[in-house]
Amino acid sequence: MTDPDTLSDADGDDAIHDPRLWRDDGWTARIIKNVDDDGWAVEMTRDGESEPTLVGPWTMGRDKKNPKPIERPAFHTLVKTANEFRRRSEQQLHAQLHKTVMITVAESSIRVTLDIVPDDDFPYADLRAWDDMGELLAHAQVAPNYRLTEESATRWASGDYRRP
Repeated sequence: MTDPDTLSDADGDDAIHDPRLWRDDGWTARIIKNVDDDGWAVEMTRDGESEPTLVGPWTMGRDKKNPKPIERPAFHTLVKTANEFRRRSEQQLHAQLHKTVMITVAESSIRVTLDIVPDDDFPYADLRAWDDMGELLAHAQVAPNYRLTEESATRWASGDYRRP
């Protein structure tokens, strides 16, 4: 009889279901020694990525020396937690890199956006103004640390969109 914990996953990659290493569903859970104390930690790494998405404490086994083995329910909980952490991190990064303010200039509603491009060699940001119909009114490239506020957007729009 074949052990279901050693079968290949749906992608054709070999699934691993060992007590300290569990690979399945695009994720790898690895139990490691906790560098901060005498306990254990688990790191969750997405397939294809070199750094773990999540590292957290792991439960000791009954002997209070070795880690509790990874089992299917715990692995699925870890995958769910790691996915939620990734999603929150992506949302936070998006919020840092993309900002929008609404202003009114000459009785017209204008949406001003700032999109930061965090390039290693030449970081910059695109400042754009849009009318209420979605038409682009102006575009300027600014420093990535440009602070977009209602005041700065109004100053830019009121100054005929000259480069800030």
